[in-house]
Amino acid sequence: MKKLFIAALLIVGMTSFAQERKGRPERSEMEQLTPEQRNQLHLKKMTLELDLNASQQKEMSKIIAEQSTKKEARMAERKANKDSVKKLTSDELFAKKSKMLDEQIVMKERMKKILTPEQYKMG
Repeated sequence: MKKLFIAALLIVGMTSFAQERKGRPERSEMEQLTPEQRNQLHLKKMTLELDLNASQQKEMSKIIAEQSTKKEARMAERKANKDSVKKLTSDELFAKKSKMLDEQIVMKERMKKILTPEQYKMG
């Protein structure tokens, strides 16, 4: 009985692995959007979620564009440094994380200036 149970488990396990994945497409297969298109989609999503007015949309589009260029620069830097695998010292790691947190604090303050308190709580 025990052997039959193990055999049944093996068969079920093997058939589940053999099935094709129909979930999310691979990143390389996904449509590549331009940075401007990604920014527009991000802005529209925020507009729907937070019910932004025209002036808020204009300000948020500037912020989204700035974030996008910073993200692209960081990705390019990571790709360039990918070959030279260098372990960061504790001071370098601290400086990097501190800079990232400072940028997040500045972003939070900018968002508070643009959004109403109700919108800020929703976002």
